[in-house]
Amino acid sequence: MKDSIDAHVELWSRELPDMDLRVEGIATRLQALGRYLDRRRDAVLAEHGLQWWGFKTLHMLRRGGAPYQSTPGRLATQLGLSPAAMTNRLDALERMTYVARHHDRDDRRKVVATLTDPGLKIWQQALGDITQIEVDLVNQLPAADQDHLTNLLRILVLSTESPGNV
Repeated sequence: MKDSIDAHVELWSRELPDMDLRVEGIATRLQALGRYLDRRRDAVLAEHGLQWWGFKTLHMLRRGGAPYQSTPGRLATQLGLSPAAMTNRLDALERMTYVARHHDRDDRRKVVATLTDPGLKIWQQALGDITQIEVDLVNQLPAADQDHLTNLLRILVLSTESPGNV
């Protein structure tokens, strides 16, 4: 059985005979699967009236556990954003009623962002749909192959997480 990547690899085997075709095939398939998941995720989020940045922000609030709140500064750090960019995101999510901001009762100088009930609901719906896309894809493989793939991918991820690999 051949996929579209096989034609890509065959082309490069003629053009660049010294290329490691196994590596090219693996890397290109990983990229294709990433693009597939991104497209499907973005389509699902659009059905919920969300974009990735909004979902990710709601996700970070939910990830912290009840009462699903965080300071804008902590959120900005987790999401790799500037404080100004975080403020813009929270402004937009607040307009959608998915997030509410208030002053901390113990320190009125500190602002806290909280996931609202509508925000939690939309996050749960979107997460469920995104998860289903992932389940449908991974379930193309038998369970034993899923376990084997998990272990192989873990080895690759660990190699990127080692010191000196940024």
